[in-house]
Amino acid sequence: MKLLHTMLRVGDLDRSITFYTDVLGMNLIRKSENSEYKYTLAFVGYGDESKGAVIELTYNWGQDNYDHGNAFGHIALETDDIYATCNAIKAKGGSVTREPGPVKGGSTVIAFVKDPDGYSIELINKKDAGKGLGI
Repeated sequence: MKLLHTMLRVGDLDRSITFYTDVLGMNLIRKSENSEYKYTLAFVGYGDESKGAVIELTYNWGQDNYDHGNAFGHIALETDDIYATCNAIKAKGGSVTREPGPVKGGSTVIAFVKDPDGYSIELINKKDAGKGLGI
C-alpha cells in the first residue's frame, strides 16, 4: 500500500487552487466536475501522483465554509530553506501563523501557514524532516 492523497473540503475552489499553486508552488494535476452530485475535485501536488501523495481539494457546490472540528491537525511540507519559504509565502499574501523556530521541547525548526480555509500547514526544513523533535 501507499499513501495517495489527503482530501480537504474548501469553500472557494479557485481561491484554494491559487493558494496551493501560486503561494505554495504546487501544480494543478487534474480537475473534475460532477454535475449530478454537485461537487468539483482538484488535485494539487509537487509531482505526479504515481511518485508521491497529493492533496485533493473538494468543493461541494454552494458550501462556502466548514467546521474543522478539533481532530485534524495539519499537513506537513518539506522545504530546503524554511526562512526563505516563509518570506516568499508572505510576499505572495500568504499567512505565516508561526514564524520559523524550534519545535517546543526539541530542536527541529518548524513554521506554520494557514490556507484560505484555515487549514494548518507545517513547514519543516529538509535537513530536519523525519527527525521528530530532533532531540
